[in-house]
Parts: sequence; structure tokens; C-alpha cells
Amino acid sequence: PFTSPAQATKDIRKVAKLSGADLVGICSFDERWMYSGIFDEQLMTSKANEIPDDLPHVIVIGESMDEDLTKTVPSALSGSATGMGYSYDALTLLTLAQYIRNLGYRAFATMNDSSLAIPLAVQAGLGEVGRHSLLITPEFGPRLRLGRIFTDIPLQHDTPKKFGVQAFCQICDRCAKGCPPGAIPSDSPSKKTHNRSNLIGVAKWTVDAEKCFKFWVNQNTDCSICIRVCPFNRDYQQWYNRCWRRLANSPLRRLALWLDDRLSNRRRHK
Repeated sequence: PFTSPAQATKDIRKVAKLSGADLVGICSFDERWMYSGIFDEQLMTSKANEIPDDLPHVIVIGESMDEDLTKTVPSALSGSATGMGYSYDALTLLTLAQYIRNLGYRAFATMNDSSLAIPLAVQAGLGEVGRHSLLITPEFGPRLRLGRIFTDIPLQHDTPKKFGVQAFCQICDRCAKGCPPGAIPSDSPSKKTHNRSNLIGVAKWTVDAEKCFKFWVNQNTDCSICIRVCPFNRDYQQWYNRCWRRLANSPLRRLALWLDDRLSNRRRHK
């Protein structure tokens, strides 16, 4: 037993980092983002979501993708950045979930099979949603893979954060212009949906997921052009990129966009 949720949270964050997590956030369980069912490939039908609905907390884990590899999208090579991100994510999630279970609590590790990752990541304070419908974080921009652990260990919740993404995306359309199938909207956030692959009743930038995925399938490799061309996709260990981020989160955001156009090579690298 822990003396308080604060102590448990500190412990879990430490173990998550030790297990390889780049980012860790915690939020409450939210039924809105849970899948009503899971597709069973053997039976070719839907089966019930196996995550219990009495687990009050969600630990959201973020794993960054290699920046140099994402510069090569679309390519088979760039797929390794995504694949390694998922692989590290799985290892971290399973290690942390087993640690929680060893303490006597319940923990269910999950990736893309039980819930929408991005709304939970936003609620866990990891970042904001960009025009391309991807999570943008202060540490890695959109270059991130996400996983979740549903648990009943007592934890403190993080709060959503804002660092200028929505205001910047209002004036930036680089991802929309760079999307070959035209799946990314160039207008303002709205409740417009394209097909059954979209959320209903949420005002946001909504990508036409079926156009996007059809392009992936037709070229037989990963895409992620929207990540490559996103001005937030940069190495924030460099001081000048941190300065750019501050500029992007200010009334001088148009200057930040102009600087990215002039100084960043966002064309596809070989």
C-alpha cells in the first residue's frame, strides 16, 4: 500500500521512465473514448471490449520515433521508425503493467485495440491535437507512439496543457498541402465527419481516415508525410528549436512559420 496517491504516482512515473517511457501522463477513465467492440479476425465479427469499466485511472505512455528516419517518409525504411516506436511501447507497457500487478493492483496494458489514444493523451496532459489530427507534444512534436494502461492503483491525474498548437495550426496548412490524397482539412475545426471512421459530435480538425489509409495501402508502405512536414517536428534538445517553439506559442507565430519555411528542409530525404 502507498501512503497517498501522490506517492504512488511518483513511484509509477519512476518505474515507467526506468522501463523506457519517453513521456508519461495520467488521466481518469473516460467511457467516450472506449471502443464498443473489437473486431475478431477469426470469426469476422465484433466481440466485446475486454477492458473492465471499473478501473478509474489511465496511464498514457509515449514513445518517440527516430527523427532522421521520419525525414525519409514515405518509404519502407521510415516504417521502422513507427515499428520500433510500437515495439518500445509494448515493452514499456508490459513491464509497467506487470509491476503494478505485482503490487496487488489490476493493470491492463493496451495499444490500439481498446480505445482512442489521442483523446486520453490530451486529457493526460501530454500535448494538443494538430490539424493533422495527431498529438503534438512540446518534447517531440507529432513524432510519437502511444500506449495505455488501465488500472485501479491510486494515482493523481494530470491536466490538459496548451502551448499554442491550435492557434499555430489555424495559420499553418503544411500538412494539408503535403497530403497526397487530400485527406487533411484546410479549413477551421468543425463537427464535420467524412465517414464512419470519424468521431461524431466533436469539434476538431477531422482527417478523412479512409482516404488516408487507402493511400497507405496503394503504395504498400508507411506514409506519415504529415509528420515530416509539420513545423513542430524538430529536435527540441537543440536550444534554437526550443526558441522556435516559444515563438510559435506567441503572437509572433507567423514569424515562426516563415522561419520554418526558410530554414527547415522538410522535403523527403533519401
